[in-house]
Parts: sequence; C-alpha cells; structure tokens
Amino acid sequence: MCYLASMDTHADVRELAEKIIGCAIEVHRFLGPGLLESIYRECMVIELRRQGLRVESERQIVVEYKGERVGGGLRFDLLVNDCIIVEVKAVERLHPVHSAQVITYLKISGYPAGLLMNFNSTTLKAGLKRLDHPYRYVKRAINPEKDVL
Repeated sequence: MCYLASMDTHADVRELAEKIIGCAIEVHRFLGPGLLESIYRECMVIELRRQGLRVESERQIVVEYKGERVGGGLRFDLLVNDCIIVEVKAVERLHPVHSAQVITYLKISGYPAGLLMNFNSTTLKAGLKRLDHPYRYVKRAINPEKDVL
C-alpha cells in the first residue's frame, strides 16, 4: 500500500517517520509556536517536498458504514509517500481524542502508521506522538470475505 516498494518492513516505516519528524522539527524551529494549523500544514508540505518525499494535503478517503457511503468522507491533513498519515494540530495541549482520531484514520484507511504533531508546544518533541495501525503487530488470519481494515 505504501508508495515506496520497500515500505513493507517496520524499519522502513520507522525510517520514513523519522524523516517526517525531522521536517516537522525544522518547520517548528523556523516558525515557533502560536500560528494557525493551516500555516504549519502548508509549511510541512514545502519541507517534505524539499526532502524528496511525496506528500498530499487534505487527502480524502471514502467512509463506508455497512456497505453504504457516509457523508463526504475523511480528510487527512497530510499523507506522506502514500504510507504515513500526519495529523497537524496547533492546540494548547493534545487530548486523548486526538490520538483516537488518528487511530480511527489508520483503521479506516489501512495505512500502517500516523504521526500526531502539535506545533503549539514549546518544543515539537513535547507535542509529538507516533501511532501505529492497531493490527500492525498482531498476527492474525485475515478472512478477506469478513475482515475489512
């Protein structure tokens, strides 16, 4: 599913996540906290592309409930290399619902990992959380007729 053919391994996903985090640190170092989420998102697109990564902003995916399409779907802030979802925030502090939001995005989309980034923190590290798809590390038999990720 990931854009890069080598994204099959945990190490490759981890390496890509580290590159994305490096880009976010650069954006945060340059701008600092206190701006709108949309500004950080646009600057992340610029920085990620400068690093040679493929990035889509506001990527929309269809949401289905029991076989029927629901609403206008979901929009990810960023999708990097068709592999990692990046959710950009500029809030006082991250809440558990923000993590739950990214985990739900991962479940619905099937992407292996997500990064939750709060640019309104004094250091990006304080506002950063990596989340993996809930089934990523669980060995289970998948029945394609019953299981939908």
